Amino acid sequence: MKALVDTNVLVRHLTGDPPAQAAHATRFLAEAPALILTDIVAAELVYVLESFYQVARVEVAHLVRAVVAFPSIETERPAELVRALQLYEVEHLDFAEATLVARAEATGVGAVASFDRALDRIQTVDRIEP
Repeated sequence: MKALVDTNVLVRHLTGDPPAQAAHATRFLAEAPALILTDIVAAELVYVLESFYQVARVEVAHLVRAVVAFPSIETERPAELVRALQLYEVEHLDFAEATLVARAEATGVGAVASFDRALDRIQTVDRIEP
């Protein structure tokens, strides 16, 4: 049986907080046959780790990659998620913008309409200023 996995399960596993729920989450992730990690949950996971737990960007990217590596985890667009994590970590884009760039690259759209000038650093897409 497949199920969608919620952010709170992943956060509990990764942070150990609170310990009882963390233990349940870790066991569940290890034993579940198939869990779908949606794009929105991946984005929320990045946000919670970065803002609430104040985890450094490099470690956030590492932790999300570890989640994706779980045998039970399936993602909607694995290559795009990996690319977004790379852009987030290396180019220091916000994860939302990194996801937009990854989607623009993957779909061949090639442009992102945004006021965020950080996108100008990325050579694979054009930023369109509204």
